[in-house]
Amino acid sequence: MRPTVHDIAARAGVSLATVDRVLNNRPGVRKVTRDKVERAIETLGYVRDVAAANLAKSRSYPFVFILPEGDNTFMRGLAAEVEAARARSAIERTAITVVFVPAFDPAALAAALGQARDLAPAGVAVVAIDAPEVVAAVDALRADGIAVVTLVSDLPGSARDHFAGVDNVAAGRTAGTLMGRFLGGREGPVAIVAGSMLVRDHRDRLEGFSAAMAESAPRHRLLPVVEGHDEPAEVERLVSTLLAAHPDLAGIYNLGAGNRGLIEALETSGRQKEVCAIAHELTPHSRAALISGTLDALLNQDAGHEVRSAIRVLRARADGLAVIGAQERIRIEIFLRDNLPVDPA
Repeated sequence: MRPTVHDIAARAGVSLATVDRVLNNRPGVRKVTRDKVERAIETLGYVRDVAAANLAKSRSYPFVFILPEGDNTFMRGLAAEVEAARARSAIERTAITVVFVPAFDPAALAAALGQARDLAPAGVAVVAIDAPEVVAAVDALRADGIAVVTLVSDLPGSARDHFAGVDNVAAGRTAGTLMGRFLGGREGPVAIVAGSMLVRDHRDRLEGFSAAMAESAPRHRLLPVVEGHDEPAEVERLVSTLLAAHPDLAGIYNLGAGNRGLIEALETSGRQKEVCAIAHELTPHSRAALISGTLDALLNQDAGHEVRSAIRVLRARADGLAVIGAQERIRIEIFLRDNLPVDPA
């Protein structure tokens, strides 16, 4: 049975009127009392049905999603989740416009944000690039009262409302700890492949990975980061070059996309069993490589959860409601060949 406002009031030891004030972000509630109500909401897993109230008011929400183009399987999956949300738009009373921009192009992204601002939507969700012009464009949206949620890659220096994504420093640390344990007694350096250091999620993963490797496997030298721009062909070329230049290569961490190129380079070299490979995102290609042993571990984030979270937060901001932190927390999933979920295909 789903928890109700009565359950929240009973758990927090407050009146229904106080619960209503907290849920609607109205004044007149002491901080200690508000904290008790919010803890009760999180503990009970309460999710408010704002849609029902807005249905009665015939309220609709125009949102813009700005996503990167390119041959990135995870981003295509993210786009598919946005399309699924568009299919539910009649029920959820949303009107979602999707805009694609070239990957890792700050100027194009800033221009798209400016065009979204001209549409005066209720909110914008964007896969961010950490660049001054993008920060300025996000801040301009917020100055106009338009809510902004960053997806997958954050922009903490901006006035954005919320980040729908995993803790990428923690993700990088997890990869580093796994790498250190998997290497065992193997010697040799470890390579790092990124998409671009322009995006915050890749920089955060690098920070976490480097710190964890320094703790768990300090004898292994980390090679300079190479950038494959999340393009499989470019990643394959870079990894093939690394394998040829370092016959003693012990491990590879691909903190971005382009896993098809990583897999192809490892399998073509015949060294997939001797080089520990850790990557991100569960896709058909990475699943097959995990099963075959070419990849040793995958870190995954739920794109569907991120899209649904972005929509919930944008709606909450449009309604002036508080965001329930526990509901919007995106988990880091760790997959080995032994615990893969059932293939939906």
